[in-house]
Amino acid sequence: MADDQAPRPLPPREPRPLIVHWAVDAAVVFLLTVIVAIFLGASLITIAIAAVIAGVFLAPWTRSLEARGLARRKQRTGDTPTSGTQ
Repeated sequence: MADDQAPRPLPPREPRPLIVHWAVDAAVVFLLTVIVAIFLGASLITIAIAAVIAGVFLAPWTRSLEARGLARRKQRTGDTPTSGTQ
């Protein structure tokens, strides 16, 4: 790619579905807590249930964060500077 060409902006899209955010959030909570919880004597099923419940509460929040980020990205595509101004 030449120096004078800017990379193409990413195409606009909608935020991922809430179920995807729930699954990812639950997996992250599980992975963040599993070692400490096992060390403290919790069973894996208890940790998994707690992670699923935490994912339910975190999913709407992380989806709204993604929606705001995508809105900023969409807004920025109209504000791209010309090659002379940076």
